[in-house]
Amino acid sequence: MLEISNEKIDYREIDEKVHSLKTLSPPKNARRLAYILVILFLMLVGILFLPWQQNINATGKVTALRPADRPQEVQSTIAGRIKEWRVQEGQSVKKGDTLVVITEVKADYFDPELLKRLQEQVNAKKEGLQANEGKVQALEQQISALQNAQRFSLEKAQNKFQQARLKVISDSTNLNAQRVQYDIAKRQFSRYDSLYRNDGLISRTDWEKRQLKLQNTYAKVIALQNKLLISKNELINASIQLNSLTAEYNSKISKSQSEKSSTLAYVASSRGDLSKLRSKYANTEIRSQQYYILAPQDGFLVRAQKSGVGEMLKANEAIATIMPATPSIAVELMVKARDVPLIAKGRHVRIEFDGWPALQVAGWPSVSVGTFGGEVKVIDYVISKGGKYRLLVTPDPSRDGNWPKQLRVGSGVYGWVMLNDVPIWFELWRQLNGFPPSLYEEPGGNDAKGDEKTKKASKSK
Repeated sequence: MLEISNEKIDYREIDEKVHSLKTLSPPKNARRLAYILVILFLMLVGILFLPWQQNINATGKVTALRPADRPQEVQSTIAGRIKEWRVQEGQSVKKGDTLVVITEVKADYFDPELLKRLQEQVNAKKEGLQANEGKVQALEQQISALQNAQRFSLEKAQNKFQQARLKVISDSTNLNAQRVQYDIAKRQFSRYDSLYRNDGLISRTDWEKRQLKLQNTYAKVIALQNKLLISKNELINASIQLNSLTAEYNSKISKSQSEKSSTLAYVASSRGDLSKLRSKYANTEIRSQQYYILAPQDGFLVRAQKSGVGEMLKANEAIATIMPATPSIAVELMVKARDVPLIAKGRHVRIEFDGWPALQVAGWPSVSVGTFGGEVKVIDYVISKGGKYRLLVTPDPSRDGNWPKQLRVGSGVYGWVMLNDVPIWFELWRQLNGFPPSLYEEPGGNDAKGDEKTKKASKSK
């Protein structure tokens, strides 16, 4: 009101006189609605301060914890042609059961008695090797005999050479002694000749005797010289014979050793050939056992990669897939790289399996229905395709860890890795800003301790 007039309006009098104004009082339903809205607002504010358990959601599939429990492709070690199928898809098989029988396709192995032929070759090569080894032993004995003969002959020749040398020394000594006697006889004859010719003091007979003695002595000197020359020649011959024997026996021994070396080389080559034949025999024997493709472990034949009879197989080609009978079931979850530092081994995980109806309130796992508990067992150290890391989750025995027995490997899974408790307002603020979940402490070396606080909070609920 602008209040232009100076007269005042009496609202009480108007209320008493004007009856229609009394009918315009506020209705009771509006007041109740206002009270309800206020109460709801206060409850909403209170809810914002309730605890909320942070989590990391991820999708994945059911798998096996151990690699040996995962679906396995059965391969054919050799190339061949399918002759007979012994099982059918979905059938239970035991380890060692025959799955498929194949036949040979390589011409080198068509001979039905190939193993017998190879064994004959091995025996022939072995006999030849034994013969050459015997020859080596004979040559060794021959070399030993030649060495002994050389030693005896050389000793004999050395003795003969030593005798010839001693004889030369003896003859030389005798010649020197005879020369001394010749010099004495020569001086004596000179004196006798002087006495005979000048003084006539001796007779001609004595002079002739002295002259005869001088001639005899000289003759002995000549004889001893000839004997010494003969002895020297014998010494030279003994030396030549010694050297000749050494060269002769060295030649014979070298020839035997050369023949022995050649035989040893042939023996080594024969051993190599024998080893190759034995290897070929063993490979052929093992190959003959590969015609029957066996089940590597107990399980079920889930898929046949090859069908029919007469179909060709390449070496190392998959022929069927076997699922182990009792695999250690685990869950494979793929999480974003930014969430991996927040996850530690032993963290609790809530899991929802495809085909099992569930109601999961991620922040309040205690009110969830139809989900199953698990714990983080393995965290990959390398990133997978798609920029995510793989987690392997196993049943948590302390929290409803009995998973359904009807689970099949490969079925879909949705999981939540449970972290710490925060107020709901903080979680809403984090979600609106796109921040990662927060931890009160960094995951340490003992991974199970990082989840103790979460477990206590869940039990208290």
